[in-house]
Amino acid sequence: MPTASDSTQRKILIVDDSAFEQRVLVDLLSELPYKVSVAFNGLQGYQLALANHPDLILLDVRMPSMDGYTACRLLKANPVTQDIPVIFLSGADADEERIMGLSIGGVDYVSKPFSPGELAARIQVHLDLARRVSDRGRQASNDAEAGAAGAKTGDSDPDAVIVAAVKRLIADNLATLPGLAEIARSVGTYREKLSQIFREQTGMTVFAFIREARLRRGEDLLRDTDMDVQDIALLIGFNNAGNFATAFRERTGITPSAFRASIQQRKTPQA
Repeated sequence: MPTASDSTQRKILIVDDSAFEQRVLVDLLSELPYKVSVAFNGLQGYQLALANHPDLILLDVRMPSMDGYTACRLLKANPVTQDIPVIFLSGADADEERIMGLSIGGVDYVSKPFSPGELAARIQVHLDLARRVSDRGRQASNDAEAGAAGAKTGDSDPDAVIVAAVKRLIADNLATLPGLAEIARSVGTYREKLSQIFREQTGMTVFAFIREARLRRGEDLLRDTDMDVQDIALLIGFNNAGNFATAFRERTGITPSAFRASIQQRKTPQA
């Protein structure tokens, strides 16, 4: 259990739409020397995290207005909040729910109902880990720390955060990307707004960026693996090898097989 000396001033943000669940968590944490704040949905939680920079966030998944997954994507895409540990708390205990929470940046996933003692221990573990990482960063270089702080202050434009979250979502889901409306919803906006700010921030449409990301990943897989071209095509989101080959040739001027052959030829020692 933490003591007053090692936990004083540690700030915990609870994000949960249930007043009952909030009260349970506040009662638990009030027995420990934490400063606790609460939010009733993901958007309010995200805004409070920006304003108060808590040391750790307890984040429910199913909430109105903005769910926990969407809030976490924004938190991890924003330089101001990306290092804050997020522990998901959810009544959904399916494997895919846990995988989703961890893959988008959560450090832990705790199912409801939870053991108060176990949750308190998990909170302390992740606070300690975050503190060690922070301490190592400070020791590395004061100048580097100042530069990073400056970057965090300047790079938190809301539109830039949304675009960064979309880029990560695309990179993590090339094979199974949803439609544009669902992508927009997953980062807390709507289709038309996303199309506008994505073009403003990148000079590309979302679909053009997806195509380029898939082809770049395909190029890497052709260069670094022995995977069959058909398997690569499916892994990066093309329906078949033919569609992949056509798109790849339009971008590079050669087929995937010819590209791989040229790479292998360059790697082969000359006699």
